Amino acid sequence: MDEPRRARRGGAATRAPIRTRQERDLLGELAVPKGALYGIHTARSVTNLSFSGRTLGRYPVYVCALAIVKKAAARANRDAHAIDARVGRAIERACDALIAGEHRNQFPVDVLGGGGEIAVNMNLNEVIANLANETLGAGRGISAPVHPKTHVNASQSTSDVCHTAARIAIVQMWSDLEHSLDGCIAALRAKAREFESIMTIARTCLRDAEVTSLGEFFGGQAAAVARRTRELARSVDRLRHINLGGTAIGSGSGAPAAYRRRVIRLLRELSGIALMLRSNLYDAAQNIDDLGEVAAQLALLAEVFIKLASDLRLLSSGPSGGFGEISLPVVQEGSSFFPGKINPVIAETMLQCCFQVLGCERAVRVAVERGELNLNVFAGSAAANLFDAIEMMRRAVTLFTERCVKGITADEDRCRALADGVR
Repeated sequence: MDEPRRARRGGAATRAPIRTRQERDLLGELAVPKGALYGIHTARSVTNLSFSGRTLGRYPVYVCALAIVKKAAARANRDAHAIDARVGRAIERACDALIAGEHRNQFPVDVLGGGGEIAVNMNLNEVIANLANETLGAGRGISAPVHPKTHVNASQSTSDVCHTAARIAIVQMWSDLEHSLDGCIAALRAKAREFESIMTIARTCLRDAEVTSLGEFFGGQAAAVARRTRELARSVDRLRHINLGGTAIGSGSGAPAAYRRRVIRLLRELSGIALMLRSNLYDAAQNIDDLGEVAAQLALLAEVFIKLASDLRLLSSGPSGGFGEISLPVVQEGSSFFPGKINPVIAETMLQCCFQVLGCERAVRVAVERGELNLNVFAGSAAANLFDAIEMMRRAVTLFTERCVKGITADEDRCRALADGVR
């Protein structure tokens, strides 16, 4: 009772102070929340680099991919005698916890923060080090016996770690989007068969043209989505070429030869993806046009869906003053003003998703072109925008298929009347 009364009288309720621990880096000391698995580098990044609200923890597929890379690196380092076997096993156990989806609230860094993704890599390094140290009986924030840089980051650079993990994450995310797209293609083809015998009017330049089957329209749209899906799949497939072992600029400096010989094979086994080393690791550090190609294909896919969703709005317009050849499923009321008005809300949701995807594609293109000299430090921005675009498209395509395309019906009388008018 006392605390609410104080609040009502204008006094702020007293909060228990956050317990902290002190950690030190090259810049000096900083207080870190006592229970945090992350450390001083992450804490500084949260203060210095956060602006978008898009924290690393919001991207579980990326966190998992990063942990897979760290696990493969730990095993390769152990086999190459670059780290102690006991330390390597502790790192692997920590990575397993992250791969299983644990501790997502321990990744507060902004994925769009500057610095070439150093915040992302160090957030992983610190969380893994603290988890590993706990399994070995040490406390959080001690950095011993497992150190985030010396051990967790051994033989690695932020550059090759994040480059590799981003591509693994996109390949994994693509599988779900491809499944959604295949479902939409199947639904459009089913409508093409269902409406095959329904004749209506074709239009060019929004003017009457000739008689055509309503089914042909849906068959054409299915072909376009299928074509774009195939091309997107090809661009994603090229992301299986990675640069782990190239370290900062592609030279492999700091990575023992024994580590480099083993790490890709281990990563293939742990990820279940047929990964292979890029033919030119300097190119991989300097250029991210492989991400740009995926973004371009996503944009083309979005533009095809913009046409499809817009056409469905036109064909279903009315009921009295529009085309009225088809009806879209009624999923909710359409107006707070006009009684009984129903709007094409699912088609419009698909359109707005595609607008966002096109914005993501533009951001990726800028990141591609703004890379300079020996390292593109904006690769993280490109990756994050691809994560967002793929996930938005997956959700929107699923909604569009299930709540719009599958429930479309044809007004055969209206279609017949239009066809008869131009015979």
